[in-house]
Amino acid sequence: MKKLWLSLTVVIVGLILLTGCVSEQSAGSGDSGEGGGTGSEETSGNSEEGNSGESGSDGGGGVAVVPKLVGIPYFNASETGAEQAGEDLGVNVEYTGPTEADAAAQVKVIEDLISQGMDTIAVAPNDPASVEPVLKKAKEEGINVMDWDTPADKELVDLSIKQVDDEEFGRHMAEKLVEAMGTEEGKIAILTGGLSAANLNLWIDAAKSELEENYPDIEIVSDKIPTEEKQQVAYQKTLDLLKSYPELDGVLAVSTPAPLGAAQAVQEEGLQDEVSVVGSALPTDSEPFLEDGSLDTAVLWNPEKLGYLTVALGKMLAEGEMPEDGQEIENVGEITVKDDGKTVIMGPPQDYTKENASDFDF
Repeated sequence: MKKLWLSLTVVIVGLILLTGCVSEQSAGSGDSGEGGGTGSEETSGNSEEGNSGESGSDGGGGVAVVPKLVGIPYFNASETGAEQAGEDLGVNVEYTGPTEADAAAQVKVIEDLISQGMDTIAVAPNDPASVEPVLKKAKEEGINVMDWDTPADKELVDLSIKQVDDEEFGRHMAEKLVEAMGTEEGKIAILTGGLSAANLNLWIDAAKSELEENYPDIEIVSDKIPTEEKQQVAYQKTLDLLKSYPELDGVLAVSTPAPLGAAQAVQEEGLQDEVSVVGSALPTDSEPFLEDGSLDTAVLWNPEKLGYLTVALGKMLAEGEMPEDGQEIENVGEITVKDDGKTVIMGPPQDYTKENASDFDF
């Protein structure tokens, strides 16, 4: 009888130990699927931090870059730079955005990225007010938040990546338009992308200040005209302007498709010698219009470098670092960090003309 009880005791103890081992292994397997954790407690800790910078190598985490929309040349060039930075720096990069410049669609994209557990999300808002709630949600989830190309609410972002100094850029475009017109008096119109795009509004305000202060005899014939970030819309709006204002001397077109549409209209009407067009556009897109003078100057920066810089700084944030004024970023150059410690300026504006446009591949 004692032998029987002893045998039963051994069997029961063995079953208890076996059950404990199976439970432990199950917990470990579930956690490893969420980023390589070995236990539920450790995984929970990593999730709260959300900023390790290493989880991107496992397919989660990393840096998400959200443009205003995908599929236009400017943001395609930024994507090229962002992906190159991912390869060079060993970080997972998710470059994704809406197919139209639509604020609600962009919010949905950011919601999806939050659910993926990204370390850093960088967004170029179509409408800064629309993304405020979702950016707050990202921060609550422990995700670093940046804006790039276009500013969001400065209180919500850890870093704000600007292509150029907004004031300098807007004033520079106004100067180039006056130079192209060859006169300090006359009538001009201003085309924009979307009326809510903060960066475009800052540039237009700076351009207006330049004209008011230094060229008071130049008249802006109407309020800024939205073109929906579409070349075809800019083309049609410019044709309408040319009919409504036959004495129009110039068009300042802000947002990369807008100068192309404006130049297309001037080209079609054969008004290259009468109407000057200056705006923010890529050199490869601009070249056909620069060649015949329907576009006088395209003013921009290198969008590939902007995409690269955004990922590089997003990775720094994920690793708990902040950029410094004058810091050299590989493949980008020396950056400027403003006194607030979180506004980063990539560099000065660049002019693309008939003479140099063919030197660039974006």
